[in-house]
Amino acid sequence: MSSQPTNNPAVIYAAGAVSRNPATDELIATYPYQTPEEVEATLRANATAFRVWRDTPMAERVAAYHRLAATLRDRSETLAAIITAEMGKTIGAARAEVEKSASTIDWLAEHGPAILADEPVSVDGDDQVHVSYLPIGTILAVMPWNLPIWQVIRASGPIMLSGNGFLLKHAPNVMGSAYALEQVYEAAGFPKGLFANLNAGNDIVADVIADPRVAAITLTGSMRAGAAVASTAAKALKKSLLELGGSDAFIVLADASIDLAVEAGIKARFGNSGQVCLAAKRFILERPIADEFTRKFVEAARKLTVGDPQDPSIAMGPMARNDLRDELHNQVEQTIAQGATLLLGGHKVYGVGNFYEPTVLADVAPGMTAFEEETFGPVAAITVADDVEHAIELANTSDYGLGGNLWTADTARAQRIARRLETGGVFINGFSASNPRIPVGGVKKSGYGRELSHFGLREFTNPQAVWTTFVD
Repeated sequence: MSSQPTNNPAVIYAAGAVSRNPATDELIATYPYQTPEEVEATLRANATAFRVWRDTPMAERVAAYHRLAATLRDRSETLAAIITAEMGKTIGAARAEVEKSASTIDWLAEHGPAILADEPVSVDGDDQVHVSYLPIGTILAVMPWNLPIWQVIRASGPIMLSGNGFLLKHAPNVMGSAYALEQVYEAAGFPKGLFANLNAGNDIVADVIADPRVAAITLTGSMRAGAAVASTAAKALKKSLLELGGSDAFIVLADASIDLAVEAGIKARFGNSGQVCLAAKRFILERPIADEFTRKFVEAARKLTVGDPQDPSIAMGPMARNDLRDELHNQVEQTIAQGATLLLGGHKVYGVGNFYEPTVLADVAPGMTAFEEETFGPVAAITVADDVEHAIELANTSDYGLGGNLWTADTARAQRIARRLETGGVFINGFSASNPRIPVGGVKKSGYGRELSHFGLREFTNPQAVWTTFVD
């Protein structure tokens, strides 16, 4: 059903996905777009598999999920190597991504059946009512490149356990990951075609959204992509779930443990070369500790090693694509021109590969590019707040609302502050993370809907109310 890749550089396709190693710029593979006939065959096979899967007892679905987790672990080294080669994640982090994916499938297998079970509802009289969480069909998932295995598992795990089909439109530069996952699902014994890849251009995606065999759409990506997909879905009267990135605040108050906050802040900003939606980007420091935090943060960032992501000793690999590095560099230069102070980095690493220096900008204020826009790379923007109220105001001065971080010794006060932060999640004395037990999603222009936890398991279901009245 899927176009097969070629790794022959001499073969050039007029339209297709291309995977290149961002550390070496070497061509990995070219994936020609599916023809309209292949797209139709994929949709038809997926619809057929959905009808089988929809009627498969939960116990059998769970057994398939146990096999899926085992298969992910069995192929961990292969999958991690693909991640590192295609998007530049360090090899240790790539292995951790695969394990996180397997652990999430384990959690879904253990807890999903109870969450999706019929839910009784009490009503007056002798009538009986329950709510059944029923599958709705094929879900089209438009996924990003930055976590090429985990993002797909985060979406497909809940969607498929609830009985739906899954059609993946992955980012063009990580199609190797997409096809590897398709093989993982087939090896785990899922119905052939239930997890399927759509390798096509945006014009075809719009047609697929309108296809009656597609019930809903989930997308993780940019605001522009989200607006386009949501608009197309709305015209077809179909539900959409959007996770559109963020510019998370990392607030450090005067009573915080500075050393711990610095350590967490380095991981939160520079992990995966800064290419994470749910990551600290704007560091908002209460004035009494701003100088100390900034000094220690810059010292720690300066020690980060940048290089070959296959080397276990390297802290940061390249950015995923050269155009993304160019865009980030432009944001840095614009912010400096607007009055920010460059404390560290701020340059491309010239030579082979899409490397960028760990960068720290100080004196970043509202209105500046690095404050207003999402910086999707290894750039930390530091802003000083006069007091707690000012810190909250600065944190909420953003179009985004995905996550936030808050460091303080007074956890009771932190709980009160958290309720005033306009985000989908707040992490107190820690940094943003995802866990299958916890919902993930945002507010404002970070999107809508939730993945993971019981919210994600029920997000693409039909909560069907069944009301039985007993008659003599």
